[in-house]
Amino acid sequence: MGGMTSSATRVLLGVRGMTREAGPRVAAVLTSLDGVQRAIPDDGQIEVYYDATQLTVMDLVRAVRAQGFLAGML
Repeated sequence: MGGMTSSATRVLLGVRGMTREAGPRVAAVLTSLDGVQRAIPDDGQIEVYYDATQLTVMDLVRAVRAQGFLAGML
């Protein structure tokens, strides 16, 4: 597992209905995707650092929606 690279793109996703309890689960799903380096959950949002050459924001949003939450870019 490498550290943060300078090529990481940061995006803030709004996740409706995501509680502090659900945050780590959603973050774990995101970090399991190839290209996601970090996912930092907060109340109702998650900050994601990812490789834009491997993933799009829509890929991230779809992964969150698959967990049963409404998500979109903030």
